[in-house]
Amino acid sequence: MLDYKLIEALARVAQEGGFDKAAKVLCITQSAVSQRVKLLEELTGQVLIVRTTPPQATLAGQKFLKHYLQVKRLEDDLMGKMNAPEGKDFTPIAVGVNADSLAFWLFEAIHPFLLEEKVLLDIRVDDQEQTHRMLKDGEVMGCISIQEQPMQGCRIEYIGRMNYRMLATPEFAARWFPDGLQIKDVLRAPALIFDRHDELLYKLLYQAIGKVPAAIPTHYVPSVEKYAEFICLGHAYGTLPDQQGTPLIQSGRMVDLLPGIHVPVKLYWHCWNLKSDVLEKLTRNLIHQAKKVLVQ
Repeated sequence: MLDYKLIEALARVAQEGGFDKAAKVLCITQSAVSQRVKLLEELTGQVLIVRTTPPQATLAGQKFLKHYLQVKRLEDDLMGKMNAPEGKDFTPIAVGVNADSLAFWLFEAIHPFLLEEKVLLDIRVDDQEQTHRMLKDGEVMGCISIQEQPMQGCRIEYIGRMNYRMLATPEFAARWFPDGLQIKDVLRAPALIFDRHDELLYKLLYQAIGKVPAAIPTHYVPSVEKYAEFICLGHAYGTLPDQQGTPLIQSGRMVDLLPGIHVPVKLYWHCWNLKSDVLEKLTRNLIHQAKKVLVQ
């Protein structure tokens, strides 16, 4: 039988980002946390966490972390059924999402769920091509991702898509792309990319001109709000989802550099395949509302 005090210590170190922070949450000394993790490693014969800053769970440690979170989820459901609703404690739920979903539609989708359930959201943001890693590593119990195949022990449902277009201010377009978007101008015009995981601009360029230059002048602004503002100020051209870009085009503040061309990003909800009431309600609400606000 596994000693869950040891596993909880490991999980807290990974979640809180340090042995001292885990000690505060568990109300024990840092030395006691370290001893519990070390004992678990001795019992399993494997290194479970790398003592970096912050500590990182190894592959074996991630399996323990995922197991702990799944058991905790089931325990919370059981206690919720045994206790009166008004006496029920808040249940933490960790979810991985991409920045654009968080900015433009996620809260609208889960608003009814948050009104009905006593939960504490732990939203973790990464690129839509990276969020599935959090689910795989056991960091979250559900994620929004572009991955079309379910991971082992998880289920998946398509929730809709976000369309991205290449935009710039009219003044920027006239200065840098006077004859439309051509390869010679792409090589000299400053572009804007969200972060180094973001490939949307490259995908649009490939659709438009059939190839992507090896190097183009690039700004990086990993903020949804500041990203659009950067383009509106005329510093660069970049990609925006229709939810954000369409009002700017209609107001005349931006123009579509590639009319008729867009990149559809299909989004999927992945979650653990657990018989958890809270997870089921979250999934049901998110899917129902997402299908109202996303393109189908």
